[in-house]
Amino acid sequence: MADFQNILYAKQNGVATITFNRPQAMNAFTIEMNGEVQRALKDADEDKSVRVIVLTGAGRAFCAGQDLKGRTPEKKGSLGESLRERYNPIILRLRRTEKISIAAVNGVAAGAGCNLALATDLRVASEDATFVQAFSRVGLAPDCGGSIVLPRLVGFSKAMELLLLAEPVDAREAQRIGLVAKVVPANELAATAQAVAEKIAKGPRSIGLIKRAVNRAMMRDLAEQLEYEAYLQEIAGKSADYDEGVRAFLEKRAATFTGK
Repeated sequence: MADFQNILYAKQNGVATITFNRPQAMNAFTIEMNGEVQRALKDADEDKSVRVIVLTGAGRAFCAGQDLKGRTPEKKGSLGESLRERYNPIILRLRRTEKISIAAVNGVAAGAGCNLALATDLRVASEDATFVQAFSRVGLAPDCGGSIVLPRLVGFSKAMELLLLAEPVDAREAQRIGLVAKVVPANELAATAQAVAEKIAKGPRSIGLIKRAVNRAMMRDLAEQLEYEAYLQEIAGKSADYDEGVRAFLEKRAATFTGK
């Protein structure tokens, strides 16, 4: 594989680990990082020696979602096309591969970063982790499969609460409501995630069939829902409230929305 600039990529004992590596920006996505993650996932998916894929972040964040410095009102472009070209392929690859995916959530997982973690098969969280459905803070709708995965994990009412209020959920609460499977001290996260991944990697052929069965029961409409999210995000991205939300975020102030 070619050298990456925005991620780290390693393979060991049947486990491929992708580390988001923009700690100075809380591992927020740029166009380049999206492309690198897609390439690494494709490689892991096609490598017969890999059975488990681990996603994690460098520094104090897992992933803060989209880097809004590249999405200002003056240069936001088409949010729908951005999802179709840059984010939806990542979510579909994670769900369609028979390889088991694990998110080792080391810190903040917000917006698209939160839903990327939720798209994996299993989540292990540091005690420092927080999950935020931050979309309404900047005038957006949920994307990266959040509108289909989140209600299946926590139920309709709790999902609506998390989406509408955009309040952070700490690691222990995330475990209680079903967002994560395990919570461990921060200094044990990497080792725990690797141990879980290697245990699964040593498992039988049926681990992939288990995932296929669950996908058929729970995620059959994922591709259709991702496309609908992109359609809604295009509408949201053209609103005055989105422009205000991004400006407020970058200026570190509270947004004043008008419903327009």
